[in-house]
Amino acid sequence: MKKTALFLCLFLGIFTFSQQIERFTTILNDKISIRAIEIYDNKVWYSGTDSKFGFVDLKDPEHKNQIKLSDEKLQFRTLAQDKDFFYAANIESPARFFKIDKKNLTYQIVFTDVSKGAFYDAFHFVSNNLAFAFSDTDDARLKLAMYKNGEWSFFQNNIKLNEGEAAFAASNTNIASTKKYLWIATGGKSSRILRLNFKNNQIDVFNIPIIQGESSQGIYSIDFLDNKFGIAVGGDYTKQEANINNIATTNDGGETWQIQASGRNGGYTTCVRIKPNSKGKEIIAVGDQHISYSSDSGKTWKKISGEKGFFVCQWIDGNTLVFAGKDKISVMKLKF
Repeated sequence: MKKTALFLCLFLGIFTFSQQIERFTTILNDKISIRAIEIYDNKVWYSGTDSKFGFVDLKDPEHKNQIKLSDEKLQFRTLAQDKDFFYAANIESPARFFKIDKKNLTYQIVFTDVSKGAFYDAFHFVSNNLAFAFSDTDDARLKLAMYKNGEWSFFQNNIKLNEGEAAFAASNTNIASTKKYLWIATGGKSSRILRLNFKNNQIDVFNIPIIQGESSQGIYSIDFLDNKFGIAVGGDYTKQEANINNIATTNDGGETWQIQASGRNGGYTTCVRIKPNSKGKEIIAVGDQHISYSSDSGKTWKKISGEKGFFVCQWIDGNTLVFAGKDKISVMKLKF
């Protein structure tokens, strides 16, 4: 009887799992680590290790192209786009900002940061005329490179970071924006939310009760639905299974945060993405050892895959996602 009950439980678990994931297909295999992706023209565009940049066609994966942006073995963990170009900045100094033409993949370096501490964690376009790139710093102050109306500069501010407060270039997603705000998530020994108001260019800093205190802890990724609802995820990359105080949500634009599903989620998480047109209800999260799904704005989570080695994800449409990470890009089709 016990064996029968166990078999039924296993069968039902597999049945539920198979009903949720309709298809999970790898469309690129390569010797590369990918932590930044963009969707454009029905293609997945990526940047990664060994100076690699390229695309895979979502409709025809055999249609793909890859170039090297440098003869040096640069490592890219950022990627952003405007209407006509892609932009990628390499980690470590000197950091070079590459501008890549979407039509012919020709490229040029448009900005260089030679400071010793240069390490760009995320690159984000708010609009075609405004973008920000977030870097580690030499002097314990917030460092943002800014593109505005065709010009590059550093965004002037007086925000001082706490001791051990930095950022994680885990998935190019510790920056998010709406038309009103830009949010930046820091991590490490001190993990906080910084919110830039575009109206007055003022930055407010808010505490968050997510796990922090060690250099490997804190927020790794954020996403916002609108000016009010947002989600932050992270954990400790040295303790992949640890899932205490690693997910939090806000309903007031980041001013206050509530811990969600502590002890009841997939663990260390590098990327979180709210499903478009779901009113913030449906969310996907990915870590090195799990892909998890929430249907109630992050309050509860279900691990839908134990596939390892993914760092970043993006919704393609309401039922389809793309995942990228160590040596691969894959597409998941969900059935609801």
